Amino acid sequence: MTYVEEIGTTAGKVWGFLIASGPVSLSALEKGVDAPRAQTYMALGWLAREGKVAVDREERSIRIRLL
Repeated sequence: MTYVEEIGTTAGKVWGFLIASGPVSLSALEKGVDAPRAQTYMALGWLAREGKVAVDREERSIRIRLL
């Protein structure tokens, strides 16, 4: 499996975690997805670029939610 395929697989994990959990903080997403931090961030960027998730900045945190 190529690294790009691994990122795609992690994007699926992120998607599934958000379906199960609803909107979460970035730190909760990192803990909830079983993947290296950098790979999780790349997967999140992938989903954001496809318009599937929203990344909202709050006062002291970042929240991730499905669109």
